[in-house]
Parts: sequence; C-alpha cells; structure tokens
Amino acid sequence: MSNSRSDTSVSEAPDGPDGPDASATVQQAPEPKAGKGGSEKAPGADRSTDPLRPSDHIDGDSRGDGVDSPKLNVVGWLRWGWRQLTSMRTALVLLLILAIAAIPGSIFPQRMADPNGVTQWKADHPDLFPILDGMQLFDVYLSAWFSAIYLLLFLSLVGCVIPRIKHHLKALRSRPPRTPVRLGRLDDHREAVRTVAGSDAKAAAEHSIAIAEKQLRALRYRVERYDDKRGFSVSAERGYARETGNLLFHLALLGVLVSVGVGGSFAYTGQRVVVQGTSFVNTLLDYSSMNRGRFVSDDALAPYRMTLDSFDVTYQPFEQGSPSSGMAGDFSANVTVSEPGQKEHKDEVRVNHPLGIAGDRVYLLGNGYAPTITVKNAKGDVVFHDSVPFLPQNNSTMMSIGIVKVADGLPEQLGLQGFFYPTSAKLTTGALTSVYPDLINPTLTLNVFAGDLGIDDGTPRSVYVLDTGSMKQLTGGKTGTKSIELAPGETTALPNGMGTITFDNEAPKGAKDYTQSVKRYVSLQIHHDPSEQWVLVFAALALLGLVLALFVPRRRMWVKATVVDGAVHLEYAGLARGEDPTLAAAVEDLRDGHARLLDADGATAAIAEPDRAPETGSDTETGPDAEADPEAATPDISEPDDSGRTDKRGDR
Repeated sequence: MSNSRSDTSVSEAPDGPDGPDASATVQQAPEPKAGKGGSEKAPGADRSTDPLRPSDHIDGDSRGDGVDSPKLNVVGWLRWGWRQLTSMRTALVLLLILAIAAIPGSIFPQRMADPNGVTQWKADHPDLFPILDGMQLFDVYLSAWFSAIYLLLFLSLVGCVIPRIKHHLKALRSRPPRTPVRLGRLDDHREAVRTVAGSDAKAAAEHSIAIAEKQLRALRYRVERYDDKRGFSVSAERGYARETGNLLFHLALLGVLVSVGVGGSFAYTGQRVVVQGTSFVNTLLDYSSMNRGRFVSDDALAPYRMTLDSFDVTYQPFEQGSPSSGMAGDFSANVTVSEPGQKEHKDEVRVNHPLGIAGDRVYLLGNGYAPTITVKNAKGDVVFHDSVPFLPQNNSTMMSIGIVKVADGLPEQLGLQGFFYPTSAKLTTGALTSVYPDLINPTLTLNVFAGDLGIDDGTPRSVYVLDTGSMKQLTGGKTGTKSIELAPGETTALPNGMGTITFDNEAPKGAKDYTQSVKRYVSLQIHHDPSEQWVLVFAALALLGLVLALFVPRRRMWVKATVVDGAVHLEYAGLARGEDPTLAAAVEDLRDGHARLLDADGATAAIAEPDRAPETGSDTETGPDAEADPEAATPDISEPDDSGRTDKRGDR
C-alpha cells in the first residue's frame, strides 16, 4: 500500500490542497541533497518543475497548460499606452498635477501679470534669477511643462469621454432588462397577496400589473412588460441622468480647458500708472507693459480714454502703539471715461470691483504719491517738470522711493534718488522716517548724482532704477554734503551752481494744510479675455453635471404577479447600481402605492399577511423555472467603467 502511494505522481493527485492524497504526495516527494552551499535540488529539477510548488505558483512552468501573454509589438504598446492615458484614474492624477504645477504661479511674480515684480525679483536675487527663469517659473502658464500637462489632461478626458458617450447612448436606446425569475434573492424584496373579486384570477393578475405599469410611468421610470406562462411582470428603470450628469461634467471640463486655451490667444493684459489729472488712452504705446495673445493684432484694442480725477482713501486714525494705526480702509479711483460716439461719464475703480469699459476690465492694483518736481538751470529755464510716481516701501506709513532723471538742459545729466515721507519725523539718529500714511507733514529728500544716465545708447532703462555706475554722487551718503530736503512749495539750489529744484505744492490756493499738496497715482491693470463668459457657462454646466452625478440614484424596479391557489401573489423588488440607502424605502413606497391603487380599483382585495423575509437560498439552487429561462434568472446591471468596459452585476 505504501509502495503504491509513493508511486503516485503529482498529476494523478486530486486538484487542490484538500485532496485525499495531497499529504501523501507531499510526504513522498524527493528531498533536495545538501551540498557545500546549503540545499541542492535533485539532478534535472528546476524551480518550474519542482513538485513542492503548486502549478499556479509564480515560478511555475508557464510553458505547460498555462496561458502565456503575447509579446506586445509597437502597435500593442501604443494601444496599451492610450488605454492608460484615457483612464479616469490618469485624468484625476493629471488634474491634481495641473493644480500642483500652478502653485509656482502664485509664489513667483509672472511676466504676464506683474512685469515690474519680475524686474524687482531679478534685482533682489541676481544669482538665483537665471536658474528659475530657465525653469520658466516666471512664465508658468506659458511654460512648456505646464502646457504638456494641460494637453495630456485634455487628451485623457477626450479619450475617456467618447467611449462612455457611445455606451450611454446605446444604453438609452435599450429596453429595461427582463424580470428575474427569483425576485426573492434580491435584498430589497417585498411581497403581497390579494384575493380576486371575480373568478378569473389570471385576468386580475394581468390587470394588477397594468396598474403597476401606469404607476411606474407616473414615477418617471422607463417600463417594459414581460409576460409569460409563469405570470405577468413589469420591469422599470431610471437614473440615466446620473451618467448623463457624469458625462456633462467631463464635457464641461473639456469646455473650460478649450475656452481657456483658445481664449488666451485672443486675450491681452497690460499695466499703466496714471497720475492724478492725467489720462490713459487704450493704445499699445500708452501701456507701461503689455502681454497679448498670439492673435491680438495692433488694432484689436478698443478705443477709449480714461482720466484720473482723484483718488479717495481713508486711513485709521493715528494712535501711538496701535497696530491698526494708519491702515487703509477703502480705496476708490474716480475717473472720467470717454468712448467714441458716447457721452463722457464718471465712474470709479475699487479693489475687487473692476470697471468694465468696451469689453475690458480695469483693475486697481496699487496706489502711491507722485510729488511734482521742477528743475531749472542756472539761467532759470525749466529743464524738467513732472509728477513722478514714488513706489511705497511700507503701506502702513507710505514711505516711498522714486527716481528723477534730467537728461538735458544742464551741464551734466542729473539723477536724483528721492525719498518721500508723507508724515515725516526724526529718529534718535537724526534720520527721517514716516509715521503716518496721510499728508500731515510731507517731506522730500534727494540724493544728487551727476554723470552718464546710460540712456544715450538707446538701451531701455527702468524709470524706477538709477544706474550710478557712471555717475558721481554729489549729496548724501559719504559725500559730506547733506541731502536736499524740501517741503511742498520750497525751492533750493542744486550742487555746483547747476540750477534750482522745487517741490511744487499742488494744494489749491487758500489751503490751510498739506492734505492736497501732493498728487496721488494709481497702478491699473487692463485685462481683456473674450473667453470669460464661456468659462462661466462651462463651469455652471460642470456644477450641474456634478449635482446630477452625485444625487440622482440609478435603480431598477420590478413588479411581478402570479396566480397561486386562486389568489394573486405580488412581488416587488429593486436593485441599485452602487450604494443607494433609499432603495428599501422606494420599494416600500412602490408596494404601498400599488396597494392603494388596487384597493381603489376593486378587482382584488388585500390579505393581511406580514412580509416574508428575503430568501436565503444558495446561488446554486436549481428548479424548473430557472431551467425554463436561465437568462431571466439574473438581473443585469451594466454600466461602463472609466475605460469604457462593462461592469455586470448579477442578482444579490
């Protein structure tokens, strides 16, 4: 007996670990011989044919009865890559990566929105700037890597949505599925028994299903009658708006991507500093900086003029030691707008309240003081007169820095580095500072440089930067000569008898204080984007689709009537795709509503009988009904997954 057991081969042993000879086979397997290096397998044995390993082991012999995956050629790899790209998982990952890739756009200043910020960043970080600029971190939304993510996301969504649309259209045209033979196998199942008023129980059963059909139609189900020799039934389904909403969301997201991508080619964004009393004309030459799309021509800008009449700002009262002292409460740039063929009208630009003009949106980015400075030569001729914008260095005190360049009319080119203090006060060191942002005690100090401004060779120079490499400092610093210090209306001599300089007082005659002595300026951004409305429309559609996809239940309902012992037996069942906590209540409502309709009809009468618990029979249960119609025994819920494949669920 032992000899016969030891001769039993592995192929003759019963399949699975529970066979009667499995243990014997393992015990009689040849043991590996020990060698110098440890264990050694028997001659001729390898890992794939080792009898100690089951046939489905990872190191099993796939050259036997197993299935070998074919090697992919170029087309196969391309098809595999396309399927990976067009899966919903990839789309979600790309969407997350796109959001992460946009973060540098909010950390670093962008040339499109803040070119002056980029210039300042370059001046503050001269060594790091070339590296970050090479990584396109100052042009994030126009960079090659951001565009690549953008295009991959677009392709992923297109490849994901198109197959699902085809499947969804096919599902919309299909009939509701046949009624399962054993509705009792479904979790949400109810029963009812009704006596027949007349003698024709079969007709009463058919009539009850006709009433159920009308009831389900009134509940906005798609219905289909399935009557056979076993009884009468109606199958109903609804909730296709869930998948419709899902597709609408993805299509709207595609619409947003297309609108942003195409609209950017027709959009432009420009910046302009406008001093009080001056005008801005919407032409390319009048912009301080401009970024425009590739399809924006020179004559694409709408003609209009905007004049800054005044700038209103309120500050918190001064309180010694109070952190809120001097904080601005509200800004308002009061302007006069002139458009061709229209009457001039007054308007205002406020923070977070842009002004719309001829399809453009005008935003208020910043504000400051623009001291009016007049320079005369030794003969008394005016060689410079302008209101110069000074850049605030501290918003709570409005201490500002500005540059004045006098290129002609003097023996040498003159550069003035100015510091403006709206409410000046002296520190213990003797240096000036500003303690309040409003014009209480305005003071202007100037350091004078003489020499070459570096503008004669035609090289563009920033009006906010003074290159002193070829200039000699005449006042301030280590020169030993005190900086020029002026109050509004005061005049003083320039060094070396070159002339005079005056800090003009812009206050009206009879003014008793300095509150209007210095002009204000505003920094405006003019933005034009024809895709804004389309983006808004698609965003609203995406929100609508998301609501449908989240809150519309996808379910199927069945009502079945059979005649048993002269009575009508009614069954009600429901099946949902995914989780639907309201399904049980929906089946209850269907049964109760049907009972009320049948009571009103009078053809049948209810029998007081408690609901029977759902059947718990095995799925392998067989019977004549199942053999008669095997396809009807399993309700089919088919929906496409993210890759367009079909997920089928049987009865539970």
